[in-house]
Amino acid sequence: MQTISLLTAVSESEDLQVDIEPTDTLLAALEMGGSNWPSSCRNGACRTCIGQLRQGEVRYEMEWPGLTAEEKAQGYVLPCVAYACTPVVVRQGYAD
Repeated sequence: MQTISLLTAVSESEDLQVDIEPTDTLLAALEMGGSNWPSSCRNGACRTCIGQLRQGEVRYEMEWPGLTAEEKAQGYVLPCVAYACTPVVVRQGYAD
């Protein structure tokens, strides 16, 4: 029998912690946990859901989501197409 390891995500913007199943995007997990994270297209193109990864690591199943190289270097992610590899802490929008 295979064991599924749950990870956690913390939305700093909402002071919310949720569990993430390996098959759920970060956005889906946040929404299932009660988050009101902004979103629209859910395919990595519109950038409505952009946030900054403050801790942890994510992966994408697409080669390059709708982020610039500079944004990726600064830790920005698109939760609608991001999958957590470790426990993560994220913040909505651009950092001040």
